[in-house]
Amino acid sequence: MIIVPVKEGENIEKALKKFKRKFEKTGTIKELRRRQQFDKPSVVNRLKKERAIYVQKLQQVED
Repeated sequence: MIIVPVKEGENIEKALKKFKRKFEKTGTIKELRRRQQFDKPSVVNRLKKERAIYVQKLQQVED
């Protein structure tokens, strides 16, 4: 459960912004979207490999 302490006289928009930030950090929405469809393990592994290659290329270009 996410608890956002609200100080005396604090703006509700500010408190809502704090709540949204904390909620995003938990990764709940990401997890829900990931679970909406099943990806085969082979597909997941292939995507991880492709991402690793992409990141490695970016790092080489940067150096």
